[in-house]
Parts: sequence; structure tokens; C-alpha cells
Amino acid sequence: MSNPLSNIKISRDHIDRPFWIIFSILVAVSILALFSASSTLINRATALGHNPLQPIAMQIVYLFLGVGIAYVMQFLPTWVYRFFGYLLFALGLLFLLLNAMHIGWSANGAYRWIKIGGITIQSSELAKLGLIIVVSDLLTRIHDEQSQRYYFRIVLILTIVTCVLIMIGNLSTAILLGSVILLLMILARIPWKWWTAIIAAAIVILVIGYFIVKVAYVDKGKEPGRPFDRTVTWVKRIDAKFNIKNSQEKTYKINDDNYQAMMASVAVARGGQSPLGVGPGNSLERNYLPLANADYIFAIIVEETGIVGAVLLSLLYLSILFRCCFSSNRYSDYSAQLMVMGLGIMLTLQALVSMAVAVGLGPVTGQPLPMISKGGTSAIITSIYFGIMMGVAREQNQKHAEEQLTRQESMQNIPSIETE
Repeated sequence: MSNPLSNIKISRDHIDRPFWIIFSILVAVSILALFSASSTLINRATALGHNPLQPIAMQIVYLFLGVGIAYVMQFLPTWVYRFFGYLLFALGLLFLLLNAMHIGWSANGAYRWIKIGGITIQSSELAKLGLIIVVSDLLTRIHDEQSQRYYFRIVLILTIVTCVLIMIGNLSTAILLGSVILLLMILARIPWKWWTAIIAAAIVILVIGYFIVKVAYVDKGKEPGRPFDRTVTWVKRIDAKFNIKNSQEKTYKINDDNYQAMMASVAVARGGQSPLGVGPGNSLERNYLPLANADYIFAIIVEETGIVGAVLLSLLYLSILFRCCFSSNRYSDYSAQLMVMGLGIMLTLQALVSMAVAVGLGPVTGQPLPMISKGGTSAIITSIYFGIMMGVAREQNQKHAEEQLTRQESMQNIPSIETE
């Protein structure tokens, strides 16, 4: 039996350059921001007697490893992405189940990682990527009303199971993933009554859950048991952000709960003094913000580059979605179109949420800035996102070029009609 991968032809003629330009700029920004926002990591490494540049060097290694992965992945056919998407989804669900049983590696009371051979893997990242690929494949199998109901139920069940397992450790990621799947349903022309019912049910469940946790646990100072021990943290963060009672008295009161958000606000305020900020490398808040290189790296970028840097970076992430929309118009593979749109929407939404939290427009969520925030798993998974999007774009560019060539050859073979 022949190996189907042996038929893969590597040709650079149809590489999607706009995707590569966006990806390369993000990698460059990540490296520059890493040097600006890693003072706490450098100080910690120095105090432990390690090489002070080791944390930065390791992240750069992950970034270039991600670039290599994306480069190789762009030459794979789309059926490979679908095949491995199902495997990633199954593996992600397994890891999420282990985390739900408090098996794995935790930080700040949340079990979100699995360690394999010294490598730390964030379970939700695998599940997110896998679910988007699986749902994109299932939704394109709809051909009539009967199949529509069948695959809609399968997609709904898989999404609910995945989001519930992710929600145990990270509510914001579950909401983001659910929103992306909902948008894919809309793109797949699922009847509006079905997805509006999903939205209504989700809102009702979240609101009821909020008040149950607030009344039964937060107001009474109690802690729920596993696996709902994180719910109190969510409610406190929402209350801290949207509670307007005595807001003037609490605005400048810094405590352990709001320390990171307050330091991020100071960084944004310093950057707002000039359209270009305080200048690269001149950040002061990086020395006080514990997660300056991770969840709040956008605050340091705003401090150093001002509103100009903030707008340009926002447009860079929006360009991912714009490129996905533009490219999708040429796709003959409907499943690939949904896959690319799902991945593009996820990256863009995650970036916008991370930036909104960093500048104080939303409650703390713990969402990293894709490709820029420090994190090995995040850098690799984001690179895989780009590898898939660039791979689909390359394959469709090649098909488009072949169709044009065939059309030109057909036109040349048409006999000429001579008239006297």
C-alpha cells in the first residue's frame, strides 16, 4: 500500500505571502516585547544563580521552533489537518479530564497543564484547536434537513463537553471557544432559531450560576469543593470590575486582588502621556507587574509605544481575520474555508480580549496575547494555527492557478472561425 504522504509536492510558488508577513511581524514584535517585559524573569533567574537571559532564550527557541513547524505544515494537504485534528481533540479531552481530577500541573489554584517528559502542555489549547477542526469537518457534511439535525446535535454535544471541561479551569477560554463554534454554525447556515436558543440558554445558565455562587459562597465567605473551586474567583473578578458601589473610594486602593490590574493601568497611563509612549526599553511598570511578559504584556507595549503602537498591533491582529475572509472567497473546499475562518476568529477574539483586559476594559481573564505573550505551548499552538491557515491558502492558491492554466489551454484549443 502506497503512503499518501509520499504524493505531497513541496513547491514555494503558491505560498501565501500576506499570511507570512503577518506571522513574521508577530514573531518580531514578540521578541522585542519579550526583552522589554522580562525584567522580573531576569531578576528571578539572577537571584537563583541562573543565566539571566535563559528565560528569554528559551522563549526565542520556542518562537523559531514554531516558525519551523508553520513552514513545514503549509505544504501538507488539508486532509492531514482534519485527520490530526481528531487526534488532537481526543488528546485534549483526555488531558482536560485529568485536569478536572486535579491531575497535572497547576498555577494559581487552576489545573490547566499536563507535563510529559519535562514538556508542559496546556490542555485547553489542544482541545480548542482540535474542536475547531472537528466542527469544521462535521458542519460540511450537512446535505439535507435530516443530516443538518444529526450533525448539529453532534457538534452541540462535543462543544458542551469541551467547554464544560475547559470552564473548570478557565471560564474565559470556554466562552471564547463557544463563541467561535457559534459563529461557525452561523457561517454553515444553521437555522437561526437553533443558535439563538443556544445563546439564550448559555446566558441564562451563566447568570443563574453567577448568583448561586455569589449568594451561597462569596457572600458567606465559603469555598465550593472540586471541581467548582474556581467559581468563587470568577465571581470576585466580575464583582471587582463591575461593582460601582463606593468605586471612588476603591479606585486607588491596591490590594492582592487588584494589584496586577492596577499596575497595568499605571503602565497604560504612562504610555498615554505621548502618542508614541515612553519609548522602547523605558518601561518602569515591567519591574512591578508580575505577569508583564504574559497576560499583561500589552500594557507594557502601550506604555512604551503609546496609542500608535496599540492601534498598529490591533490592526495587525484584525488583518488576520481580514486575510481569512479575503482568502475564503477563493476556496473550493468548504471544510477548509470553515477551518480557516474558525482559526482566524479564535486568534483575533483572543487578542482583542487580552488587549481589553490589559487596558482595564474587562475583568481579569488570563488570556495571553497570541504569539507575543510568553509561553511555550501558546507559541507552538499559535504557530500551528498559522501553519494550517497558510497551508489551506497555499493549496487553494495552487488549485486556482491550475484552474486558470486549464482555462487558458482550453481557450487556445478552440478552433478559429474564419469568415470571408
